[in-house]
Amino acid sequence: MDTDRPIIRLKPRADARAVRHGAPWVYADDLVLDRRTKALAPGTVATLEDAGRAALATVAVNPASKIAARVLDRDPAAKIDGDWLRARLARALDLRARLYDAPFYRLVHAEGDGLPGVVIDRFGETAVIQPNAAWAERLLEPLAQALAEVAGVAHVLKNAGGRARALEGLDDAGGVLIGQAPDGPVPVPMNGATYLADLTGGQKTGLYFDQRPNHAFAARLGRGGRVLDVFAHVGGFALAALAGGAERALAVDGSAPALAMAEKGAALSGVADRLATRRGDAFDVMEALAAEGARFDLVVCDPPAFAPSKPALEKGLRAYERVARLAAPLVAEGGFLMLCSCSHAADLAKFRQASIRGIGRAGRAGALIRTGGAGPDHPQHPQLAETGYLKTLAFRL
Repeated sequence: MDTDRPIIRLKPRADARAVRHGAPWVYADDLVLDRRTKALAPGTVATLEDAGRAALATVAVNPASKIAARVLDRDPAAKIDGDWLRARLARALDLRARLYDAPFYRLVHAEGDGLPGVVIDRFGETAVIQPNAAWAERLLEPLAQALAEVAGVAHVLKNAGGRARALEGLDDAGGVLIGQAPDGPVPVPMNGATYLADLTGGQKTGLYFDQRPNHAFAARLGRGGRVLDVFAHVGGFALAALAGGAERALAVDGSAPALAMAEKGAALSGVADRLATRRGDAFDVMEALAAEGARFDLVVCDPPAFAPSKPALEKGLRAYERVARLAAPLVAEGGFLMLCSCSHAADLAKFRQASIRGIGRAGRAGALIRTGGAGPDHPQHPQLAETGYLKTLAFRL
């Protein structure tokens, strides 16, 4: 074991068994935060011991965060270096190579791939890293280098958006780590459509890969029909539905640049004549469409996280109920309604309850025909609910 490495210790009342059995996080309340531990720089690699001084794991420490330690390796003697990073990345790449024919996917899904707080999305020759934990920020250079070696990408960008970085005390400065930034949006083939991803100015890392299987399911439901995609971003559900044979689709979003990307994606996909867009507040637009008597064979609502944290849960659930209440009247008799949530704090049962309540309040009734989540390039850590954040419900009304 590295004897120069700092040692941090669990409090006697903390549950050491949880870490032994694979729990990936240690909260500040469970750690002895003495002067020495508090003085450690965020992202320091340390050995975690139980109260009886038995070594438990190799962890990354951040005394400034509520998640004071993240388990990097269950081997207390693990050396966190270039070889370690390459091994983790190779394992992640192997899974994606089995799942996808083209190199467009989430390559690393944080704890689900054994790289806590690290998100890497791949867009062909370019990869975008979101280092949402202090240890990854500290090791960003060797991480980017290992990524280029293992995945063979020519360009590696850093995206520093997202609230997780602020919680870790990190800045919001993105940039180019290896190679260069693309000179425009990158075309991404998915489900028979072509999407455009803005890797430098877009939301998250430029595109949401997580909805891929739900886009495919929606495309089946929308065949030959009229589709409404609310909170459409770059046209995720609308373009997949059109590629799958929908008669026409209307994409609604508050962002003009996102809708412009949806229109360009429709042109690249050869379906521009069947896509219409409407910019505005989603709630206002749904109310206006109802007043106009508009009806669709498939309505999909994929809003931003209304309940990103526990304090926001009640308000968030009310917002999800309102989405369902306004969307349900827009569904034609026998048509389909798909509702999505990417909120960590709202679990599936609570989200389903809010959605069903909203449908009922709209005077509609229907059967739940499918419950979905993120694609397999977003593996879930079995002891971390946060890695399974995406929930989708499909109803026939």
